Amino acid sequence: MYRSRSLDLRAQPVAAALAVLGALVLWMAGSAPAHAGATVDRIKATGKLNLGYRSDLQPFSFRDDNGNPAGYSVVLCQKVADEAKTSLGLAGLDVEFVPVTYEETLAAIQGGKIDLLCAGTQPTLSRRADVSFSVPILASGTAAVVRKDAPARLKDVLSGQPQKTPNWRASSYQILEKRVFSVISGSPAERVLDERLKQLTLVNQVVPVPDYPSGFRRVAAGESDVFFGDRAILLDTARRNAAADQVVVLPRFFTRETLALAMAKGDDDFRLLVDRALSRFFRSKDIAALYATYFGPADENATTFFQLAELPE
Repeated sequence: MYRSRSLDLRAQPVAAALAVLGALVLWMAGSAPAHAGATVDRIKATGKLNLGYRSDLQPFSFRDDNGNPAGYSVVLCQKVADEAKTSLGLAGLDVEFVPVTYEETLAAIQGGKIDLLCAGTQPTLSRRADVSFSVPILASGTAAVVRKDAPARLKDVLSGQPQKTPNWRASSYQILEKRVFSVISGSPAERVLDERLKQLTLVNQVVPVPDYPSGFRRVAAGESDVFFGDRAILLDTARRNAAADQVVVLPRFFTRETLALAMAKGDDDFRLLVDRALSRFFRSKDIAALYATYFGPADENATTFFQLAELPE
């Protein structure tokens, strides 16, 4: 699901990533509709809205302890369902959550099995050839976890804070030298980290781990200095992990991507309904509470993201 781009261990302000979101929203407005209104017409005719979700994509979509669909993206889709009931005059709309696997997600949208995919999907050019996307629902990408008592210079360098010396770049490399890094085995972060360390000619031990809890445990135990992973999942793991009080997820993105909800291509009427529901929710105070539920308190970057992602009336 996640597609990393470039991991830079030097200063790289997070705000730069958020500044492009306004243009990104316009870019995702896409081309002229091929079948505008088809989805809305079907919803009106059947009185049913089919929302696809994956059960293995926590915190975006998963099954809770009672076996019900849950997650950040699932809640956003419920907001879309509420908008459909109101704007289409369908108070009795039947909303069904349909489980789908990773392999069948795009086919399920194209074949009409689901009207909207309630997962965090990265819009790419190849995917846009097959499906359409909503406004962005979250900014994500590779980030880092360190112990709370890690050296201040290490935190500053990993957070992209320049050192107050004439040769701060060389100084930053020194603090990174011979540190033990961990990443998920086989993940995009592992491949990008390996490439970046070679480019910077840094001597580091990279210890692969099987999952996010393992990465957190290594950092908490002092076995690894830094654990790299997807920031959204890092935040969710920190929220649920016993070692959370010993570690901190740094605010900087080393790679950047935005996630969105996927739907049938060329249906502007339904996409407008989806974007209206999301934009109104992003403008409300409730978005901060939802974000906190899965990722912890919304920081300045998160707040700025939602301000840029929502479309005005």
